[in-house]
Parts: sequence; C-alpha cells; structure tokens
Amino acid sequence: MVICNGAFGNQNLKNYRFLWSIVRQLGPVIRFRTVLFDLDGTLLDHFGAIHASHAYTLKKLGLPAPTMAQVHRAVGGGFEVAVKRMLGPENEHLLPRAIEIYREAWAKNMFNGVALLPGARALLEALKADGVRCGVFTNKHGPSARSVCDHLGVTPLLDGIFGAFDTPWLKPDPEFARHVLCTLKAELPTTCLIGDSPYDVEAAINGGFICYCVTTGTHTEEQLRAAGAAGVYDDLIALGKAEFGLELSAD
Repeated sequence: MVICNGAFGNQNLKNYRFLWSIVRQLGPVIRFRTVLFDLDGTLLDHFGAIHASHAYTLKKLGLPAPTMAQVHRAVGGGFEVAVKRMLGPENEHLLPRAIEIYREAWAKNMFNGVALLPGARALLEALKADGVRCGVFTNKHGPSARSVCDHLGVTPLLDGIFGAFDTPWLKPDPEFARHVLCTLKAELPTTCLIGDSPYDVEAAINGGFICYCVTTGTHTEEQLRAAGAAGVYDDLIALGKAEFGLELSAD
C-alpha cells in the first residue's frame, strides 16, 4: 500500500530489494497495474530542442555554445539545474538572466524535432488495453511535459502527467513519488518506473517500487546497473518483451 499521509517509509531500499526478488520470479507477464515513465530519453527524444535552447541561451550571454554531450551530462534534475550546470560555477551570477533567456528559447523550440522513441506508443497502447494505469513521472517542467504529450498524441494513453512545478518536489524526493502514487491510487507491489537515468532509479528506491531502465537516454548500461536498476534494456521494445511479454512494433 501507499501511505498518503504521514511518514513515507523508512526502509524503502530494503523494500525495493524485496520487491525486486519477488518480481523476478513472476516471469514476463503483465504483473504491474501501474507503470510510470520518465519522459526525455525514455518515452521521447527531445534533445534537439533542449540543445537548441541551451545553445541560444549561452550565445545570448556571450558564452560558447554547448555540445550535445555537454547537454546530455547536464540534464535530469530539472531545467534550472541544467541551466546552472551549463553556466558552470564561474558564471553562476548569470543564472537569473540565463533562466529567462532559456524560457524564451524553449517556448520557440519546444516542438522542434521531438519524437517518440521506438516502441513508446505501442507499449502505452498495450498497457492501456490491459487496464494498466500509466503516468509520466518527470523532472521536466510540468506544463511543457503535458504540451509535448498532447503534441505527440499520447495524452489519451496516460492517466496522469506529473512534472516540475506541479508540486514542491522533484525526483528523487520520495514525497514526489508518494504524490504521484496516491493520485493514481497505485499500490507499491504492483508499481514500476521505467526510466533512463540514476535519478529514476533513486526515485524508485526512495519511493519503494521497482525501476527498469533503457539506454536510449543519457546513461550507459553499466551506470544504470550500478545505480540499482532491476533491469536494463536497449530500448522499450526489448524491455516490453522481457518484462511484459509483449511483442511491440517500432511505431
């Protein structure tokens, strides 16, 4: 069960390991009734627009444009954290102006090149058809996350889209996980998170549920396994087959 009021579990890492041991014995069946998804690098590729927005911001401030690799290393903790990382400590005094510029750039670039990753739509459709609750659990700006899901036509397949500024919290804060699970009326033993970064794994551990990862985002299999992912796959197609017994198309 999820405790929607009061303290949120003091043994979540122990619970995570226990759930992992049980889930691994069940085999590839639809054993989860709630599946949460990270957004960038998991369900969709948004890095073109993200890179363009950071490049515009830094150039506007007279700084060199970042490489895509630098952007990959900066993201995951929310856009304000990413902007701060892109500036570096020597330019941190520029942060308030940089955030303003980034927001202007993001409004123009948000839909540029954004696309669902292989298997994303098919997995959401298959889970919904089986009555599984699906939600987006992201550190992306909440209104932007909802706009992008609308743009890509997947909002009807989702039972909720939870992002930055929707609550006082970000992943991996366990209060954010609790808010999402309580809103979706989810139960810990039948909930999992699918993500692409150690932030996602830590969020799941803190929340007391299972996390599987894909390497379509910003981190390698080795990094994700070291973080504690219950399973790591090349993409959602491979994950869908191994963990849900689904044969998915590449969309």
